[in-house]
Amino acid sequence: MIPLKDDNPTRITPVVSIAILVACVAVFLWQFSLGPEAGQRVIYSFGMIPAVLSGQASLPPGMAVVPPAATVLTSMFMHGGWMHLIGNMLYLWIFADNVEDAMGHSRFVVFYIVCGIAAAMAQLALDPASEIPMVGASGAISGVLGAYLLLHPKAKVLVVIPLGFLTQIVHLPALIVLALWFGLQLFQQMMAGTGGGGGVAFMAHIGGFVAGMVLIPFFRWRQVPLFR
Repeated sequence: MIPLKDDNPTRITPVVSIAILVACVAVFLWQFSLGPEAGQRVIYSFGMIPAVLSGQASLPPGMAVVPPAATVLTSMFMHGGWMHLIGNMLYLWIFADNVEDAMGHSRFVVFYIVCGIAAAMAQLALDPASEIPMVGASGAISGVLGAYLLLHPKAKVLVVIPLGFLTQIVHLPALIVLALWFGLQLFQQMMAGTGGGGGVAFMAHIGGFVAGMVLIPFFRWRQVPLFR
């Protein structure tokens, strides 16, 4: 199921969401310009490596560009490939504007970062000895999805449903789209166990989503209702 757009207008221009999208694209283009070998090195330098953050491993001096704690933030703006970037930016573009609209620009900055940190901590708690770098905005964006689920479960989302050689385009309530997305993350994490899921940090997605649901009642403006 691939979301294309929602039918949920906003009252403000989502400047923070747009800035995050532009920053992620710019960082990825910088990564791409370095070439495969140097691009891989910057992933290790700026990605969040659980074993390094937990003190169980360390990077060579030439690759330890920022303190381990800082990689929790820098990793949110890096991506491992074009499809990784496009998928994350699609979800950000569709769902973040309404969440930013519900709390304002400044609060959304804090909300997004806290969700990203919660996602990283969930992955760290699952496998603190992992030496695989975690990169991508998906943990923080998962928080956006969790918040959207509580804010606008009745909003309609246009999705593409691949059916073998055929595809179907339908409008579905956000409740169904996001609940299915979260259920898929849970299922894939259970199948992957602590060893990871082919390089995908499913536990980070779960942690970010739950953080977004927990935080949105406190970050939204008081006059903004839930479950619209």
